[in-house]
Amino acid sequence: MRINKFLASCGVASRRNSEQYVLEGRVKVNGKVVTALATEINVDNDTVMLDGKAVRLPHKHIYLMMNKLKGVVCTVSDERERKTVMDYLPANYKGKRIFPIGRLDYDSEGLLLLTTDGDLANRLMHPSGDVGKTYICKVEGQVPEADLAKLRKGVELDGTRTKKAKITLLEFDGKLSRFEITITEGRNRQIRRMFETINKEVVFLKRVAIGNLKLGGLSRGESRDLRPEEIEYLMKL
Repeated sequence: MRINKFLASCGVASRRNSEQYVLEGRVKVNGKVVTALATEINVDNDTVMLDGKAVRLPHKHIYLMMNKLKGVVCTVSDERERKTVMDYLPANYKGKRIFPIGRLDYDSEGLLLLTTDGDLANRLMHPSGDVGKTYICKVEGQVPEADLAKLRKGVELDGTRTKKAKITLLEFDGKLSRFEITITEGRNRQIRRMFETINKEVVFLKRVAIGNLKLGGLSRGESRDLRPEEIEYLMKL
């Protein structure tokens, strides 16, 4: 986080006035005066002082990555009393105002982000965003290249054409085709419905990456805190 944004987020001044404090040499980071406006602050590790007094963010947000299970809904609560992602939060986060960023449908699994940071969540979910979401997808039978070309260019769903998609065939075992698919939208059941337009059924769908964030070695149902560099990456999107 840039120094002016950090100071403003701490409530000491506006971003413009915070820039002036930096230029005047009134700000120290880890004991050293900084005057460069491009100075980046690691909110977890750096100590920032203004006029000799420590300044801190008023609230430390929670940022989690979860490997969502199939058969779990991405909501805080469910009127049908199905399991939700909240049931799989670590014990120390139970009862906190955490919510999922976007959704994975009930029959899908994989990478899901959860947070208490509403500003970040709204930014990442905004339709104007262009963050790639990568999935491993299994489809019954072979899919002709001509049909894949249609999906890559975009197909009409609910009267609107989908954005271009990246689709790579990873394997065909004689029964199932396995693809890696990257899309930049988050429409309801989008990949499943895309394949339905070419009369193909998706039998397995797992999200493995959001932008440069990868699911890694998390077991199904497990979650972990995002690392500082992962949070910084999301802040810059």
